[in-house]
Amino acid sequence: MHIAKVLMLCTALILPGAALAETPRLTVTGEGTVAGRPDMATITLGVTSQGATAAEAMSANGENLARVLERLKTAGIEDRDLQTSGLSLNPNWTQNPDGAAPQIDGYVASNMLTVRVRTLDRLGAVLDQAVQDGANTLHGVGFGLSDPEPAMDEARKRAVAKAQARARLLTEAAGVTLGPIMEIREGGDAGQPPMPMYREAAMAAPVPVAEGEIETAAQVTLVYELKQP
Repeated sequence: MHIAKVLMLCTALILPGAALAETPRLTVTGEGTVAGRPDMATITLGVTSQGATAAEAMSANGENLARVLERLKTAGIEDRDLQTSGLSLNPNWTQNPDGAAPQIDGYVASNMLTVRVRTLDRLGAVLDQAVQDGANTLHGVGFGLSDPEPAMDEARKRAVAKAQARARLLTEAAGVTLGPIMEIREGGDAGQPPMPMYREAAMAAPVPVAEGEIETAAQVTLVYELKQP
């Protein structure tokens, strides 16, 4: 009899947990987007120089890069928005027509320069200045937001609102009652940087540039409890 009472007590303790685990739930996901004009741009330039020797190539590259930096500063770019990286030095190999082994014909030195432009109406002028003397490779122009958090917060709010609306729609259609929110998760594309959507609009500048729009996206998942009928 003592063992039977113990088993009954254990069963009584286990049942509430089992009932809780079987509580019906509804999981819905909502996506929110906010579109707006960018307020900054990032330019990636390349400065490539040649020389008969490695020292000459490096020296020429340094001089060309210095001229580019000076022009960019004259165009109003601050030191904090200029960063050099990716310095490389490689031999320039030439293939002999008679089938002999390739030979070194000088050296090529390259450097990358990343430029942040915080005033977009000057972007075209900055590009024009950069390529006038020294920068001979343009690797791309990207647009972004200097402070993306306000747009991201608004996208999160819209994502939650869409998830809530979807939950109400599904429960009404199914004839069940929506209970309290049990879990909120953020996921999907929320951690990715804003993606530009380009429009056909050119800026008035020496080099025409279309800045387009930046779309900030967030995804939120809500887990609801479904009330028993």
